[in-house]
Amino acid sequence: MHFDWPPPARAALALALLWVGYVMLRTPGPLSLRLLGLYPKRLGSAVVGWAANRDLPVAWRTPLLGRFARAYHLDMAEAEFPLDQYPSLQALFTRRLKPGLRPEEAPAPGFINSPVDARIIASGPIERDTAIQAKGLPYRITELLKHDPAARRFEGGHYLTLYLAPKDYHRIHVPLEGRVTAVSRVEGELWPVNDASTGAVPRLYERNRRATWTALGTGPDEGLEVAAVLVGATHVGGVVIDSRWLAGRRLPKDGAFPVAMLPCSPGEDLGTFEFGSTVVLLVGGPRAKDWVASRGSGDVKVGQRLGAYR
Repeated sequence: MHFDWPPPARAALALALLWVGYVMLRTPGPLSLRLLGLYPKRLGSAVVGWAANRDLPVAWRTPLLGRFARAYHLDMAEAEFPLDQYPSLQALFTRRLKPGLRPEEAPAPGFINSPVDARIIASGPIERDTAIQAKGLPYRITELLKHDPAARRFEGGHYLTLYLAPKDYHRIHVPLEGRVTAVSRVEGELWPVNDASTGAVPRLYERNRRATWTALGTGPDEGLEVAAVLVGATHVGGVVIDSRWLAGRRLPKDGAFPVAMLPCSPGEDLGTFEFGSTVVLLVGGPRAKDWVASRGSGDVKVGQRLGAYR
């Protein structure tokens, strides 16, 4: 049976096919990443976030959350509570660890400790306003720190990119002794942040939603400045700066405000990822030239040393 589509329907179909072709062509990387270009990432992330925050009946928690924990290899022996005490998937994902499980390494001149449990996937010097994402793909520090008009002060400093897998502990902690100067948020896209996308999507960290926390070093960290950039991803719309640093204010959807030099110490709460993503840690300041990374790749835990003065 032949069906003759009316002209408006044919025109609409042709436009839809052209749009699909356009998106597929302009999205780099493997087919799976190109298909993701068609997915409504913000809407999808909002729906997943809503579902993850729904309270589960107590009888459902152990079987449902246990299935998630097994699928993603969560180490529940480290978790603060047993499965049935987490009311939602989000509560499990943002779980705290048992007290004392991640001790901070002792202070040393110029020390920076890891703010997260993660895998270091890139590190190096910041030169010509540029850091390397993966496979030689560059991105700009001044664009990463979009709401910081003096971002070029990190020139000559260092960057470390810390990737959090779904299995990892997803709270972010203060990496140095200092005073907090500013927080900001950028409303961006929500591309996935994994090995496939970081190696294929140009300027990924510049493009994605993110929040930034900035502090000047004091005491043994005098002469350093750190910016911790919390990069969101698909289904990871929640990049949360801890309320302590907001002083009762709401972080703007796309903007920044100063923090009144609040003191911070290693291991204190800095923020949280609702699901997983990446922290880009920038190390600058007048003594950045004396700072040397002791880890440039591989797995790291909260509180372990990332570098210090040479």
